[in-house]
Amino acid sequence: MTANQASGRSVDRKSGHHARTRITAIASEDQVVVRRLLARRWKSTTIVRMGGTVHADRLDGFVARSLTGVVTGLITLRWTTGACEVVTLDAIRKGRGIGSRLLASAVSAVRRRRVGRIWLVTTNDNLEALRFYQRRGFALKAIRRNALIVSRKLKPGIPVRGAYGIPLRDEIVLERTLR
Repeated sequence: MTANQASGRSVDRKSGHHARTRITAIASEDQVVVRRLLARRWKSTTIVRMGGTVHADRLDGFVARSLTGVVTGLITLRWTTGACEVVTLDAIRKGRGIGSRLLASAVSAVRRRRVGRIWLVTTNDNLEALRFYQRRGFALKAIRRNALIVSRKLKPGIPVRGAYGIPLRDEIVLERTLR
C-alpha cells in the first residue's frame, strides 16, 4: 500500500492534485444511492451475464465518496465458495484512481476471507475494462462467443453495437488468482 492509499488519497493524473476519497463497505443506508447509481450507469439494478441475472443492488461491495459525501464510485461483489465475482465497478470520473482503489478494497476483502480467486465478466467492446483489469493482474480466462444473444433475451435493451461501434456479442471472463 502506498502512502497515498493509506491516507485515503488518489492522484488525479491530469492535474497532479490529490483528491481525498473515502472507501467504505456498502451499508444499509447506502441502498438508495446504490440503486440510483446502478440505474443511471447500467440502466437497471439487474445485471445480465453468464446467461443469468444478478441483482447488483442486493450485493456486498464498497462505495467511494469525496470528503463532502458525494458518491464517486461503486463496486459490487458476489461471493461464492472459493471465489468472488466483481459484478459492477463504476468510477464516476475516470483517471482519478477511484476504480483502482475500489478494486484494491475488493481484493483486500477477498484476501481477508481467504478466497482464492476474484473474477469478472465484461464484453468484447469494453477495451478500457480489458486494459484496466489486465494492468491490475487479471488474465483472460474464457471468451463466451455470442453470449449476448442469450443476454438480450433477458435484457432486451442491450445494444447491438457497443463502444467504438464494435458489434456487441461476446462475454470475456477475466480472473486473478490470489495466494
